[in-house]
Amino acid sequence: MASFTFLFIFFQCLFFLIISITAAAQKPPLAPALYVFGDSLLDSGNNNFLPTIAKVNYLPYGANFPQGPTGRFTNGKTVADFIAEFLGLPYSPPYLGSKNSVPVTGLNYASGACGILPKTGRQIGKCLNLGEQIDLFAKTVQSMLSIHFNNDLGKLSGYLSKSIAIISIGNNDYFSDYFDTNSSDTSRRLGPEPYAQLLLDNLSRLLQKLYNIGARKIIMFDIGPLGCTPYITRKYEHNGQCDEDKNQIVQYFNNRLASMLTDLTTTLKGSNFVLGHSHRLGYDAAINPSRYGLRDTRNPCCTTWSNGTSVCIPLSKPCPNANEYYFWDGYHLTEALYSLIASSCIDDKSFCVPLNLKDLVNI
Repeated sequence: MASFTFLFIFFQCLFFLIISITAAAQKPPLAPALYVFGDSLLDSGNNNFLPTIAKVNYLPYGANFPQGPTGRFTNGKTVADFIAEFLGLPYSPPYLGSKNSVPVTGLNYASGACGILPKTGRQIGKCLNLGEQIDLFAKTVQSMLSIHFNNDLGKLSGYLSKSIAIISIGNNDYFSDYFDTNSSDTSRRLGPEPYAQLLLDNLSRLLQKLYNIGARKIIMFDIGPLGCTPYITRKYEHNGQCDEDKNQIVQYFNNRLASMLTDLTTTLKGSNFVLGHSHRLGYDAAINPSRYGLRDTRNPCCTTWSNGTSVCIPLSKPCPNANEYYFWDGYHLTEALYSLIASSCIDDKSFCVPLNLKDLVNI
């Protein structure tokens, strides 16, 4: 009798466990779609389809990603991937690889080497600048109107207003334009403050265009501590772990970004422009790695061209403990850092301001 009772309770618990797992699997996503814009920090493979040398569809890139090399400029997932998982959505596929399909769950338009300014990245091939990415988003929305929404503008607007857009861009405007005096005279023509304002003026115009197409919930990450990257620290003379002069130049942009996003939210009805403080978190992680479970914040995990200042050498063997490294190559972060940034934006109201992602999806 006791054994029968035990079996009854066991199978009853198993039944309720199966029911709960099934219910969790059927749980609706927190947002209908995730749209991704930016540069190589978020590119999920668009550059694979462009005539450029800025592509990484080879090992060791993707060494820790389930699908292997996809064109992501890291060893595993990006911030966009972690955010998609939180939202309960599939990873946003690269627009250029979508083969004319228009998934209702979102697309990724990010393109390595490009920036806010149209000229950024041109010296190494074709990439999609932010303006071109937003034009492609407009094309996507127009296609969705007939394919998914039966030409019902009201339903389309409701869908877009609940969707999430994330943006991380501006790195290359500094790396390959302002800092690179060999191929650009920008820094000789413009001081750091006027250049920052030039970027912000262009960015503001493009964000308003994104709003006019229908986006309402937009997370814009500021530019990280570029002066701490191996590309900068091994190329330019400086004192200390990071090139603080380069970090200060970038901060002219970041310090004005907050007020610009606040102005847009105030001006554009129904909009929520959120600022992600990547620079502050990234700098603290670089200087105080043990706080974040990191061991090496100076060297690339993979073996790169040009003494650690470039991308990974194809098929080279990366470090065995990438989760303890800050940098994957000379420019880009490891999955460990992207996970930290994404989780901070999801939960921390002092990182993503004025709303963390949990609050943003509920508006």
